[in-house]
Amino acid sequence: MSRSDRPPMKNAERVSSLLKQLLGQPGLGEQITRHQAWLIWDQLVGEQIAARARPFKLRKGVLEVQVDHPVWMQQLQMLKPTILEKINAKIPNAGITDIYLRQKRNSQAYTPPKKRQTAEPPAWTKIELSDAERVAIEEELTPVENSELKHEMRKLFTRQKQLDKERRR
Repeated sequence: MSRSDRPPMKNAERVSSLLKQLLGQPGLGEQITRHQAWLIWDQLVGEQIAARARPFKLRKGVLEVQVDHPVWMQQLQMLKPTILEKINAKIPNAGITDIYLRQKRNSQAYTPPKKRQTAEPPAWTKIELSDAERVAIEEELTPVENSELKHEMRKLFTRQKQLDKERRR
């Protein structure tokens, strides 16, 4: 459907309500827990290995990792038990039971994204929230049990409220 054929959106939904719907789906919490391996991969394996091997897919407890060179595949094959142990220590409920190594086609070494250096953050990020707004955010986050997810969502909701306040000015 082209853009001109669509009816205009009456009201955009708030991120918090969309996230509530999304997080209310059965089994989603387990999926998020399992996929945390992507977030901590660089810490687990170190910068050198992370430049050559990246998590690609997670299927039935098996983490598929794409490796850019056969020599690195051999090295990682020997390190699999150690990496699995680290994953299960950091994310005990992930249910990752094995690692499958796959050679990446047309491979180029992975380079982690460089952090942007900006002189000054936008002014709206400095807007203070009221106690009532902070309490409302915490109430929204009550059903979330995963502490890392809760922390990230708290940052997102805070930014959303700050941006809303800026737009109302």
